[in-house]
Amino acid sequence: MTRTTRRQFFEESMIATAAAVAVGSNVPRTQAQETKRASANDTIRHAVIGCRTRGRVHAADFGRQKGVEIAYVCDPDRQLADELAASVEKATGRRPKAVQDLRVIFDDKSVDTVSIAAPNHWHALAAIWAMQAGKHVYVEKPVSHNVSEGRRIVQVADKTGRLCQTGTQNRSNTALAAAAEFIREGKLGDVTFARTIVYGERESIGPRGTYAVPKNVDYNLFMGPAADVPLTRPNLHYDWHWVWNTGNGELGNNNIHYVDICRWLMGLNGLGDSVLSIGGRLGYEDAGETPNTQMVVHTFGKATIVQEVRGLKTDPFSSKFKAGHVIHGTEGFIAESSLFDRDGNLVRTFEGRLEDHFVNFIQAVRNNRRSDLKADIREGHQSTALCHVGNISQRLGQSEGVKEIARRIEDSKLNAEVGLAFEKMTKHLRDNGVDLERHKLTVGPLLRIDSEREAFSNNPDADALLTREYRRPFVVPTEGQV
Repeated sequence: MTRTTRRQFFEESMIATAAAVAVGSNVPRTQAQETKRASANDTIRHAVIGCRTRGRVHAADFGRQKGVEIAYVCDPDRQLADELAASVEKATGRRPKAVQDLRVIFDDKSVDTVSIAAPNHWHALAAIWAMQAGKHVYVEKPVSHNVSEGRRIVQVADKTGRLCQTGTQNRSNTALAAAAEFIREGKLGDVTFARTIVYGERESIGPRGTYAVPKNVDYNLFMGPAADVPLTRPNLHYDWHWVWNTGNGELGNNNIHYVDICRWLMGLNGLGDSVLSIGGRLGYEDAGETPNTQMVVHTFGKATIVQEVRGLKTDPFSSKFKAGHVIHGTEGFIAESSLFDRDGNLVRTFEGRLEDHFVNFIQAVRNNRRSDLKADIREGHQSTALCHVGNISQRLGQSEGVKEIARRIEDSKLNAEVGLAFEKMTKHLRDNGVDLERHKLTVGPLLRIDSEREAFSNNPDADALLTREYRRPFVVPTEGQV
């Protein structure tokens, strides 16, 4: 049996064991920890921007921490803001102000901290404006809508001295921290390959058309930095993920968590040496634009990370495991927080648990110590940027047949696992009845990256997608304007 075959077999058969064993050691805390420096006089006034699913989590978690008061909730959808304000009042006995315009919050000097759970296209500008107004910031992943925005957030954090935490909560997983230390000590051997897996069926979002914006929504504030275009999908909320003007597809939605883990555990910095994306929106026609099936290949010298997305009906990667990361070394591999030897035998599960990421942010704010943050914006930006460069390759791609793409992969001299992943992708699509001769995949260019400049090497078309056109007054500043 070849090494590649063994790897494929043991990944699919043993990761489920890792997930099962790790359940007991990775239990999220249900109650926030109290910091020793807090007192009755140390009330932190907090604002939540974005009042849907993640915003409700933010309000609940920050609101139950001792010494934290939810002072504002904000959403362009007045109904969502009012509903969350009522929920906070019921839980805490104090009703926050409900506003539609986030600038009201930034103008209030009594607000200390802000958490951002708005759509992706708002993340960077909201974080920048908040820090420039003197607030500390917790911003959901992805931290930006494009690469340039992420760099501007880092720049503003550095200049203002404000703390900015990324919502990649796995950075607060002490079992993964132990796995990262294990790899740093060289115990996994030479680490050269990792993959992320996000398999989850997503149905059509409905036909493209022109739809009415709900009356309770300020559409100008909803669009903010994005182009002010008509609503072309049935559902305003959430499905913005699948439109390039406001979202970043599944890479920016869920894969960001796992590519961040891979980069952390492997000790990789920057945007890598090259990126290649293959994928498409297949299996149905709807108002969405981003791929529902995608694989992205990142190279970092001798190391390779493959990000995989499947949005059509699919078997899980293993019988009990639907998403995650696998990191390979010459001495074995790590799946979730468990270590396996080269033959796929479970060696150990790293001890630890998923600590409260929101509590970590508040503790760091109380200590006024950036080094206390488990997911500083510098790390969040780099991991987010990997998703962005993958999407840039995809958006610059062209339709090609399966044989032509396979040949391009082979000619590119990429890790052998890339070709195997592509074979599995095409089988998955055919199993879903996709005719790949009629509905061809899109293969992007293999883009060379100048990681130091966070730009591409001699590709102006790709460089143009590192940023976007903004509409006043919702303008992310340039480097020279910060």
